[in-house]
Amino acid sequence: MTYQEKIPGLGEMSLVTVEPDRHTALLHDWVTRPRNSFWGMGSHTVEQVREIYAFVDSLPTHHAYLIMIDSEPVGLFQTYQPEADPVGERYAVQPGDVGMHLLLSPDRRLAHSLTTAVGPALARFLFRDPGAQRIVVEPDVRNEPALRRLKVEGFTFGPEIEMPDKRAQLAFLTRARFESDHPTAA
Repeated sequence: MTYQEKIPGLGEMSLVTVEPDRHTALLHDWVTRPRNSFWGMGSHTVEQVREIYAFVDSLPTHHAYLIMIDSEPVGLFQTYQPEADPVGERYAVQPGDVGMHLLLSPDRRLAHSLTTAVGPALARFLFRDPGAQRIVVEPDVRNEPALRRLKVEGFTFGPEIEMPDKRAQLAFLTRARFESDHPTAA
């Protein structure tokens, strides 16, 4: 277990490091669902998904976690150092930047409240590192639900960028903005 946080009204959220050989079937199920098409792995085989997460697991700059609510897997959370990622070639990386990707795939019982509750908890996890000053995300420009959620969470939109597999919207959440919106996190 990497991180735990009690989320009122939802339960105990924990982050568990993805173990490619153990978690591939679950990850494959999630990333190939039509509603998760923006993850970009819709046509991947189980073995391709395992290879991708084995590669991520081998990198000291990238990490993948299962998001658990009361021991039930509900999503995939990835972090990365932008300077060691293709996104870092497309904007001026600042000291303290930390990148993240988020895929939530809850059952119907959790679907409505999960995104609102988990976003701030994941930001608290990232900002535990005193060197982390700004969260960087780059969702597909066509992913309107993600873009709406980022605005609600206080992200500032930067330029659109061309990534190898998508046109992306850069967005940033500073530590100062997060702490002003979530004073108990300070």
